[in-house]
Amino acid sequence: MEPIKITSLQDLEQLEKDYPYESLSQFESTYEAIMTSAHLRPGKTALSFFLKGSEYASAHTITYGSLIAHINQTANFFHSIGLGPDDVVAFIMPNLPETHYIIWGGEACCQVLAINPLLESEQIKDLINSVNTKAVVTMNPMKNIDLWPKLEPIIPQLTSVEHVIGVDIAHYVQGLTGPIARMIQRRMRKSITMPAGKTYYNFTQSIKKQHADQLMFDRQFTKDTISSLFCTGGTTGLPKIARRTHANELFNARSLQMMSQSTLTSDKSILGGLPLFHVNGALVTGLVPLMIGASIVICTPQGYRGEDVFPNFWDIIAHFKVSAFSGVPTVYSTLMNYPTKGKDLSSLDAAICGAAPLPVEVARSFQEATGVEILEGYGLTEATCASSLNLLHGKKKIGSIGIRIPYQQMVCAELKDNKVVRICDTDEIGALIMRGPNLSLGYQLEHQNEGLWVTDDNGDTWLNSGDLARQDSDGYFWLTGRKKELIVRGGHNIEPKLIEETMCKHPDVTLAAAVGRPDAHAGEVPVCYVQIADNSQVSDKELLDFANREIQEKAAIPKAVHRVKELPLTAIGKVFKPKLEMQEIEKCVIALAMKELPTVPVTVDVKQDPKYGILANVNLGECDATSRAEFEKTLGVYTFKSALS
Repeated sequence: MEPIKITSLQDLEQLEKDYPYESLSQFESTYEAIMTSAHLRPGKTALSFFLKGSEYASAHTITYGSLIAHINQTANFFHSIGLGPDDVVAFIMPNLPETHYIIWGGEACCQVLAINPLLESEQIKDLINSVNTKAVVTMNPMKNIDLWPKLEPIIPQLTSVEHVIGVDIAHYVQGLTGPIARMIQRRMRKSITMPAGKTYYNFTQSIKKQHADQLMFDRQFTKDTISSLFCTGGTTGLPKIARRTHANELFNARSLQMMSQSTLTSDKSILGGLPLFHVNGALVTGLVPLMIGASIVICTPQGYRGEDVFPNFWDIIAHFKVSAFSGVPTVYSTLMNYPTKGKDLSSLDAAICGAAPLPVEVARSFQEATGVEILEGYGLTEATCASSLNLLHGKKKIGSIGIRIPYQQMVCAELKDNKVVRICDTDEIGALIMRGPNLSLGYQLEHQNEGLWVTDDNGDTWLNSGDLARQDSDGYFWLTGRKKELIVRGGHNIEPKLIEETMCKHPDVTLAAAVGRPDAHAGEVPVCYVQIADNSQVSDKELLDFANREIQEKAAIPKAVHRVKELPLTAIGKVFKPKLEMQEIEKCVIALAMKELPTVPVTVDVKQDPKYGILANVNLGECDATSRAEFEKTLGVYTFKSALS
């Protein structure tokens, strides 16, 4: 099909009429898609990788021919140790070329389970055991890398794991320290011992023994063949595990390519800074470019958090002629601390943002500095990855999550008892639901699927995102709130229940409610309101100290604990969290006003708005125009909606 620029929802709908999805060429598996791409351009660079941001000019490169050879070897190795279509291999890995071999080679042979390396050992153990994982891959013991120490103590408790596979990283160390690093890693590797019933393998040595030119086994793929198991949460709480198919991943990658097909082509370079255990990193800056033959720049093992990445970011863009990258809001706000003057950003076409709301002022500052508008998008692990995106070639609306992707339906609806009562009118808030080939098979544990699916009068099944939104007259969606009570801190999902259950263990706490406090950098951070027992003398500080001791996940530790006599309740006795969220917004605005407009009698009224959800109405009285404009700019770095009068 000819490249098409989608500039509106009408263009997208016309594309769907002209090219029905069933008429498009289809791959059966992610392996077939990558293999086809590699055979077309074996000598082209597929992956570039560097350990530190300052080492970008001497990056290691892997061609497409080498990539598919390593994927074949990895798949054949997994098959050789007894893994098949119904078996699971888990990876607990940073971003490395080997991580790509493991993901795509694993999907060719069996199923892969992506595990966040930031999780604690107990959480990792529970995830691995919950899906009867047969093999697990992580980093070999190495100084300053904590992955093996996390895995080693729980190996005896991994009931179904038969194979433990270690990956070396020392061969990427450059200069005079390279031989020393490799010697240290060899020495540390020799100390590895396995309990009875489990076998250790060195990844590099093991795959070298395997055939590189083809898969040495037959594999059948259907539309329901599971490719991967990805966790829905961030760093806190035991995440739910979504079962995704090859068809899901291929469809989502294809639909995203179609939304930007006139720009995203095989001669482009994509920067991969998001973690590969996350669906965005694995699909948007993983499968999509590999399917079309573009080059991926793997930006350090820690991604954007890697050493010297941000100080060298604009030079990395220029050196590799990067055309697009994807990040969370904190990436963009941090980048604004590094000047772009004198940097060659002419190759940069698109910057994509998701996982958390993007502050208006951050979007404006980025565009002023780079000349590139940020494309905000929206997605769910349960829907493979992306479900909507602002248009590369069309209108971009700051604060909107864009229009739906091709061939996927997405609407706002009124729901009752897992039924679609009606589709909402334009600009009417409703539950955000979607249906299409990107919908996963649901969660691994069946009882967790309760409420995930809803049906309409035609008997069609829709995915209930748990978010509230409205759709404007141009077809753009705007998130207005969340039915699922997550706190999104810098793109990480925090389950309030984890905080609340821990705080309720304190003898003086009778009830707890954790909500998000607006934060200029992270979007929001957790705070906790606690109802204390009568006659209790416990202080806020004592409660905060308790939280710091008892909550294992650092991201979930509340920034503040507030004692209250009574928490606000609904008519049925449930804690009414929107009131607490509105209190936090009001406190934020008042604190900003006291700092920036100390002589102005500012009043704030935070209410539920039928169009915008929670809205802060800020009255600045007789404030002069210059001060008013500056204060509006200050509010723009926050994600809550505000209106000045």
